[in-house]
Amino acid sequence: MILTADRVVLPTGSVEPGWVETSGERITGAGGHSPPAPAARHLPGTLVPGFVDQHCHGGGGASFTTGDPSDAARVVATHRAHGTTSLVASLVTDTSERLESHVKALAPLVRAGELVGLHLEGPWLSSRHCGAHDPALLRAPDREEVVRILDAADGTVRMVTLAPELDHGLDTVRLLRERGVVAALGHTDARFDLSRSAIDAGVTVGTHLFNAMRGVHHREPGPVLALAGDRRVVVELIADGIHLHPEVLHWAATSTPGRFALVTDAMGAAGAADGDYVLGPAAVQVRDRVARLTDGGAIAGSTLTMDRALRYAVTVAGVPLDLAVEASSSTPARVLGLTDVGALAAGRRADLVHLDDELEVIAVMRAGAWLSPTS
Repeated sequence: MILTADRVVLPTGSVEPGWVETSGERITGAGGHSPPAPAARHLPGTLVPGFVDQHCHGGGGASFTTGDPSDAARVVATHRAHGTTSLVASLVTDTSERLESHVKALAPLVRAGELVGLHLEGPWLSSRHCGAHDPALLRAPDREEVVRILDAADGTVRMVTLAPELDHGLDTVRLLRERGVVAALGHTDARFDLSRSAIDAGVTVGTHLFNAMRGVHHREPGPVLALAGDRRVVVELIADGIHLHPEVLHWAATSTPGRFALVTDAMGAAGAADGDYVLGPAAVQVRDRVARLTDGGAIAGSTLTMDRALRYAVTVAGVPLDLAVEASSSTPARVLGLTDVGALAAGRRADLVHLDDELEVIAVMRAGAWLSPTS
């Protein structure tokens, strides 16, 4: 089947018009201008790759942080409807016993291909920058505990966010690298030099850059500039107008082309109504799409879906469309070691998002099948 569109975003950039050819679950070709054969249909608007979200806690009124597979299925369905065809389940700080239970419950969804992996955001985080994480449950990484949780997940943990200044922090980064797990620096009070040491030890991701980390100072730039300035690192950016001012988002994105990933950091209210929710053990209130802890008022993730993040980055923060699409697809796929998704290219899984001229989702294809009818 050949589909044409007014614009297609390829790995080499946008083409107008363009085409994508699929066969079964795979893309067999893509290009600009005239397709090699008559098209099955023309889709007015833009075709982009299925989104890849490496940092998501919930959506559709449900949360990964309960460890309940039925909740997880609801989260996955919600984000797929908004174009995210590859999703990582992020967990928050909790007791060791509950984290082991949650990863065991979610691991079968990874093996079944419903999720692409698990992300432990905590418990090895700084109490100075705990954000929505329960400070009473934060702790320094203990090798035995880290190994026990990774073993319980049976190879499904893709990423771990930690604060490297904690006791055994750098050793834990090295352990994660040895285990093939992405080490991410976040929720940290690390200074610039220690942040650089953590990168040398194996950190390759900056978790939601600027948020929940030591700020930039002209005499002590902290982790932000260490992460943004190192070509070995991909930085996460939350494009919701709440976590980052649009000028900061624009600066970060254009300063790290090909090295920033749009993430939702979504909690249960993504794709759902305002109300009262939970994020792990914490109670959260969502008002006017802003999620905050009931106790203390700290920002507690976002209510984003990836299509909204892309739209905000382009139309409000002025990020070029091609850069924003790369940041919502191929860059996170590369971070996670996924070679099957993230681009409209021959051999990749046929994951497509059809957007209108305002970058609103019209339809989503996953593995060659439309999840809803095209217009």
